[in-house]
Amino acid sequence: MEKGLYALATGAFALGMTEFVMMGILPDVARSLNISIPSAGHLISTYALGVVVGAPLLTFWLQRIPPRWALIILATWIMVGNTLTAIASSYYPMIFLRFFSSIPHGVYFGYASVVAGKMVDKDKAAQSVAFVFTGLTIANIIGVPIGTYIGNLNWRLTFAIVGVLGLLTIIGVRYNIPALDADSRGDIKKDFSIFKNAELLMVIAITTMGTGCFFAWYSYIAPLFTEVAKFETINVTYLMVVAGAGMTVGNLVGGKLADHYDPLSAVMISLSLLMIVLLLLVFVSADKVMVTIMTFIIGVVTFAIVPPAQIMMMRSAKEAEMLGSAIGPACCNECRQCFGSLLGWFAFNLRIWLHGSGFGRSDPGIDWAVPCATGSSLPKDCNADTLINIFTVTDLIKPVLRRH
Repeated sequence: MEKGLYALATGAFALGMTEFVMMGILPDVARSLNISIPSAGHLISTYALGVVVGAPLLTFWLQRIPPRWALIILATWIMVGNTLTAIASSYYPMIFLRFFSSIPHGVYFGYASVVAGKMVDKDKAAQSVAFVFTGLTIANIIGVPIGTYIGNLNWRLTFAIVGVLGLLTIIGVRYNIPALDADSRGDIKKDFSIFKNAELLMVIAITTMGTGCFFAWYSYIAPLFTEVAKFETINVTYLMVVAGAGMTVGNLVGGKLADHYDPLSAVMISLSLLMIVLLLLVFVSADKVMVTIMTFIIGVVTFAIVPPAQIMMMRSAKEAEMLGSAIGPACCNECRQCFGSLLGWFAFNLRIWLHGSGFGRSDPGIDWAVPCATGSSLPKDCNADTLINIFTVTDLIKPVLRRH
């Protein structure tokens, strides 16, 4: 394995840790800054906003710079942003610094994916991309739990650790990433033309809609565990580690699938399996052992989509590879989270309306179908939000993407 891939994965680990650890240390941050937890919640949404805003703007700025030095700039940004976050003294500086530190997020993954693909033989490109994203998935297994534990003692130390990881990424990239030519000549009009590419837009739509259903499930995973499967609340953390382990395995499996089959086939296989697995969850959601097993499997099949989808984005954006690769993860990641949360909110309110209207109680078909279609998880309800996925695996999209 190329040493440079470990350096790129370290940066991915740092970004995964800083993005998701806030959810575990939110009460500690709120208490330290003397703000309410709802106000502290803006620190999460502000980070997501920075990811979306930063992807196109920062990519345009960096396109005339060789990728190795662009990655060093991005890693330096990660280091500085999180180090300053660790010493933020009040709410508004903290809000600004969360936004500031998130700006390089999508761009880093875009550059890291392209560079990783060029560091190895073409038939191993997807596996290299998958290895980089493994840093993100391992952050969910190790980084976030450790960061949460440390954060409960002193949340500032957690962000200081991310700053150190940024420094390690700088060193690793500087000495282990080969010199590559810049992606384009910085022609903004030419770069924007990639968004006229139906193939790229379709890849983004598939990834957003397909894996958005995963986030509809993931957003309500705690109620599924505690209210349906009747786990103790203390066990939720361990079950999240199970989900993270599945994501890591799936990411590596997706890389191998994309190298042995065409990326479109790999995505279709993974989406089809995701649909089946989430439908099966309907019938086993009250069984603790089966829910644990299905949690792992859902993580596997969902993140098996990531490497082939990333390869498809890179190939679709031939004229601006870095831009397409950076905007894809940014748009898909944040939009699918919003999409999943919206499905859950819609399901909850629709269930209330149906029960108030006399439906749901009298018709077991409706009692099953509503949460299946909307991604909610409530007692005596199913969590098979995968009806949405049916629309992403039809033959309608194949003619557009067949060349991949």
